[in-house]
Amino acid sequence: MNNFFDTSIEFLKGVGPQRAELFKKELKIFSFGDLIQHYPFRYEDRTRFYPISSIDDTLPYVQIKGKFTDFEIIGDRSKRRLIGYFTDGNGEIEMVWFQRIDWVMQKIKPGIEYVAFGKPSRFGKKLNIAHPEIEPVTENNLKGNSFQPVYPISEKLRSRYIDSKQIGKLQAELLRLAEPHIRETLPEFVVASKKFLSKKIALRNIHFPQSQELLQAAQRRLKFEELFYVQLRLIKMKLVRQDKFKGQIFNDTNILTRFYKEHLPFELTEAQKRVIREIYADLKSGKQMNRLLQGDVGSGKTIVAFICMLLVIGGEAQATLMAPTEILAQQHYANLKKYADRMNIPIALLTGSVKKSQRKPIHEKLQSGELKILIGTHALLEEEVKFHKLGLAIIDEQHRFGVAQRSKLWQKNTDVYPHVLVMTATPIPRTLAMTLYGDLEISSIDELPKGRKPIITTHQFDAHRLKVNGFIKSQMDAGRQIYVVYPLIEESEKLDLKHLMDGYESMTRAFPDIPISIVHGQMKPEAKDYEMARFVKGETKIMVATTVIEVGVDVPNASVMIIESAERFGLSQLHQLRGRVGRGVDQSYCILITGYKLGADTKVRIETMVKTNNGFEIAETDLKLRGPGDLMGTQQSGALDLLIADLSKDGPLLQDARELASQILSSDPNLEKPENQLIKTQIQMARKTTVNWSRIS
Repeated sequence: MNNFFDTSIEFLKGVGPQRAELFKKELKIFSFGDLIQHYPFRYEDRTRFYPISSIDDTLPYVQIKGKFTDFEIIGDRSKRRLIGYFTDGNGEIEMVWFQRIDWVMQKIKPGIEYVAFGKPSRFGKKLNIAHPEIEPVTENNLKGNSFQPVYPISEKLRSRYIDSKQIGKLQAELLRLAEPHIRETLPEFVVASKKFLSKKIALRNIHFPQSQELLQAAQRRLKFEELFYVQLRLIKMKLVRQDKFKGQIFNDTNILTRFYKEHLPFELTEAQKRVIREIYADLKSGKQMNRLLQGDVGSGKTIVAFICMLLVIGGEAQATLMAPTEILAQQHYANLKKYADRMNIPIALLTGSVKKSQRKPIHEKLQSGELKILIGTHALLEEEVKFHKLGLAIIDEQHRFGVAQRSKLWQKNTDVYPHVLVMTATPIPRTLAMTLYGDLEISSIDELPKGRKPIITTHQFDAHRLKVNGFIKSQMDAGRQIYVVYPLIEESEKLDLKHLMDGYESMTRAFPDIPISIVHGQMKPEAKDYEMARFVKGETKIMVATTVIEVGVDVPNASVMIIESAERFGLSQLHQLRGRVGRGVDQSYCILITGYKLGADTKVRIETMVKTNNGFEIAETDLKLRGPGDLMGTQQSGALDLLIADLSKDGPLLQDARELASQILSSDPNLEKPENQLIKTQIQMARKTTVNWSRIS
């Protein structure tokens, strides 16, 4: 049964070797199975005919029938366009062609009744449809009873005259052949309890819906199935890992209690306390911890990390923290050293720039067990970095590390794996976390420390620059420092942006007596660090930079973040940049500067930033705007190659699928019961190539 869907796509009537090559390159369609799962991304409603008099330019697509009364060619050479005047007897609309005009003139004749389909738009006072689909009236298209599928295709396919209609014809042929081979892929009890369509009926209606109701039912069934198997695989991996990887047990809280009583500099928030309880439960459970800790910039993840380190040190083990950049590693080291020194706990920093002579004693003390905490960058992964007994590995901003890099850290112990805590300041929407990190436990710090004032965010247009400069001056007079961030380093002809150098010059003109730092990605690391250090010490008052400061600098005295050409930044990036201010006790501000021309998505991004400081809310909006693949970067997208489900819209369905997968696995972890045999078979047949980036290993 399976072999039919493994058949190479070239053997489908209408494809052949040349088209097969195109399908493989452009759409990743190699087999019958790939094609049948190449689902439409929208449907054109051909179930009704609109009277021309009722059409306006707000309608997405319309189907009308009528006759052409006349044609006229306007303009010459490259400006030529053909206008056809189309009427249904009560109203008239213009049909416009800019290309293949001679071909259209041969095909379409006045006086014959046609069905036309397209998107109405307004040109001046008149309505028109550009490049409509036109076909003579037939008994079939007069019925007007179908939802026509529109398939994802590429420009290259279009240039070879393969359009969505062609793919629809191939799907129809494939469905005819596939009918006897389509088997049920969900157990009977699931199909019955959820009132799902059968797989066969769902596939037929996802490609060629008989009605709106059947289309929705087909989508619901296929989305659920996809999410169910993703969740089942993740939960099963989690159970296998918990079963297979025993964890070191850390339940001595003496050192921690001493820190709480004598040295804790401030009261922890309820969210921090909750997260510490969750991590402590893992550390004493005897199972290896694999936990994701997410919290906004400034929510206090570092102190939580230190408290977890104390639990491990109390059990005679060591802890390490790996950060993606040298600046961030130095910052973590500076923050944690304050606490470690009070507790007389040996701590060291290991990065690429630590000299060889300084490394040797670090390596020796680490191996003997004398050194308890090691903070560093990728340098921690080097062969000669050997721990006496690593109890806890903390990875900061883990999406910046490759899977192989993370696994090296995991294998620093020979006998038993360390507990792993992954930290991120990019809050991840719930649906995305459940899919991407479904086999990690997730802890969230969802409140800011007491006394933190929310950052006030405003939106200004380019024309208000004098007003913004006035505000900068008043803040500097009050002793504050300012960040100004630009998206580009050099002028680009395509993007009409105020680029960095131009911005730096205009700042020096506006504030001739003020020392200004400049930092961008093309500077040598030493120069970058020197400029950053000047700003941190307060020697410069304004830092003009590109997004290199997104992660890293912590300057409590910097209270204003100005983001130039803010329309060019993604929402999570804007939020990360804003998080660079608001580190001190003073009121902080973020000013988003844009041009006047803003697209609909950009308006939503800017409005969201002005409205809320909540990273989780921002992440949800970002997911809706950009989709999951873009949000996590291509490296993670292996886990998100969803064929039909959409994490930004299908949250409730995902929750439902996860609950069912959990129930089944908790009562039958090895899927041995007769009613679960179909699931077991399905998992074994699923592509072996599926990558899950959430595995720390």
